[in-house]
Amino acid sequence: MQPQSATVPSPPSTHSETPLDIFVIGGGINGCGIARDAVGRGYSVSLAEMNDLGSGTSSWSTKLIHGGLRYLEHYEFRLVRESLMEREVLWKNAPHIIRPMRFILPHHKGLRPAWLLRLGLFLYDNLGGRKLLPPTATVNMTTDEAGKPLKPLFTKGFEYSDCTVDDVRMVILNARDAADRGAEILTRTQVTELRRDGDLWRLALRDTRTGEILSRTARLVVNAAGPWVDRVLNSAAGKNDVRNVRLVQGSHIVVKRLFEHDRSYIFQNSDGRIIFAIPYEEDLTLVGTTDKDYEGGDRSADPSKAKITDEEISYLCNAASEYFAKPITPEDVVWTYSGVRPLFDDGASKAQEATRDYVLREQDADGPPLINIFGGKITTFRRLAGAMLEKIEAKLGRKGAAWTATASLPGGDFPATGHKDYVAHLADD
Repeated sequence: MQPQSATVPSPPSTHSETPLDIFVIGGGINGCGIARDAVGRGYSVSLAEMNDLGSGTSSWSTKLIHGGLRYLEHYEFRLVRESLMEREVLWKNAPHIIRPMRFILPHHKGLRPAWLLRLGLFLYDNLGGRKLLPPTATVNMTTDEAGKPLKPLFTKGFEYSDCTVDDVRMVILNARDAADRGAEILTRTQVTELRRDGDLWRLALRDTRTGEILSRTARLVVNAAGPWVDRVLNSAAGKNDVRNVRLVQGSHIVVKRLFEHDRSYIFQNSDGRIIFAIPYEEDLTLVGTTDKDYEGGDRSADPSKAKITDEEISYLCNAASEYFAKPITPEDVVWTYSGVRPLFDDGASKAQEATRDYVLREQDADGPPLINIFGGKITTFRRLAGAMLEKIEAKLGRKGAAWTATASLPGGDFPATGHKDYVAHLADD
């Protein structure tokens, strides 16, 4: 049910005599977005992913391109504004994998007051330059179709706009475009050694399928390894006991379709968190997400082994059952997925309070640069890439100008609002 990642082929090579400008470690959305942006500006780029593209955090998301309504409560106005501005940029760049979605927010009388919800949604409507997406509206839950699956005590609600996305395909399309523009994309290739040699980095790579050892040299290295970012520094780069990220587990459940309409729900919970209930794969509903420190923050645990716990399943079932007239039980769950988010460790007391903003930080000051990425969210990957390119330009010199804001991803060269017409056109052909 979850979209499968795919390999973007590159010419086989065991050694590169000419130093690369940039070597990117990690084939998630941030790594692939940076590789695409950089090669499009004229830099020589190679990227290595130890598994397959989008196989880590990028495929464990809630499948949303959104501003992050709840981040307003944590005063992350810059992050929300940047995310809101990116919604329509990304929608225009990839209308074949990004869809506008209306979200129903029922008013729960025992939680946030209606005026506060409306104020937050007013900010949400106006903070990010919304042009194509429709604004917030008040919904009478007693007459609107969205109220039918819910308990009758929810009589008032609000409806606002965000977008859904095929997250893994977003990663793959960035990698495909990067490769088409000349970047080398190496999948199932692990960086085993990262060593400074004068003004260059020397990298040893291992093909995890064949055991073949490859080598590359580069003027600058970007560490976009997601949950493994500290491990790259600890093992490959020899930086002992580096601790920059807070590993937070987020889990989702999938149940049979809970409602017939095509809108989504966002539910408030008494613990201050929210969950989504989203139409998924035609006849299913996706419910999530949780927020808990991964294995108590045990950094020796492998993030790829994250599994949903019975406690998380119960939490999501109970939270959704507070709203839906028909209770959801663990027996209703047909599938689950769980993943680890590499949030920047800002010292927040609760996992859900840790910042979702990204931090770009250079490791040491001497010799060739190594720039690490901590945190981030799929909605802001393009802006993160732009911020990274500013740091790269300061180190390597400027080549081409920024270009991705108006550049379609492969297959997305039609109007953002023209998806239905385009599908109909293809069906006629």
